[in-house]
Amino acid sequence: MMNDVAKKLIPLVAAVLLAGACSTKADDADPLEGYNRVMFDINHGLDTVLIKPVAQGYRFITPAPIRTRIGNVSDNLYEPVNMVNAFLQGDFEQGSRNFFRFLINSTVGLAGLHDVATEAGIPAHSEDFGQTLAVWGVGSGPYLVLPLFGPSNLRDTSGLVADIFLDPVTYATNTWTNVGIDAGQALVERERLLDPIDDIFATSLDPYASFKSIYEQRRAADIKNQESSKPNL
Repeated sequence: MMNDVAKKLIPLVAAVLLAGACSTKADDADPLEGYNRVMFDINHGLDTVLIKPVAQGYRFITPAPIRTRIGNVSDNLYEPVNMVNAFLQGDFEQGSRNFFRFLINSTVGLAGLHDVATEAGIPAHSEDFGQTLAVWGVGSGPYLVLPLFGPSNLRDTSGLVADIFLDPVTYATNTWTNVGIDAGQALVERERLLDPIDDIFATSLDPYASFKSIYEQRRAADIKNQESSKPNL
């Protein structure tokens, strides 16, 4: 369970970010570009020397079928957050599907190792509090590159904080267990993005602008509940 300091600080940070998001139009220019580019370079450096090699090592030593099972478990742990956000958006049909996905995969799917729900005709669909805020009419605010987390905006950063409180795992485990689960999920996602991210850096004249464009297009599609062909950055 989160410590008392985190419980006090996170809502304060979320409130400040949300206030900024409400006061900034989604189509504003990139007012934080100077900071964003510096943070983008820092993140890229950390990724190059640490995060990417770990993800490559994980891919090298872990057979693809096992990586798939681990990824299924990671996705299943997030299903309650998807469900709650769908309900908060007034999408009770999608929320019900998320509930049954979690129920089926947690039981018949052996704690999420097997995505039985998709095979049964209930496909995966992610929702987060950033999307919920958008449905509620909150503007995106300026584009923001977060340390380690990467592309975001003020609204989605607020949503990221809120999703911590919507996640039952936050309350069911202790702090270090939470850290371990989060690190494992981050590793799964980084391995999934090894090839798309390498492609962007290899083909783009301005990787920062490319990541920004891809993120904004993907989030626009997410909010409209559309399928996006862009990588999940």
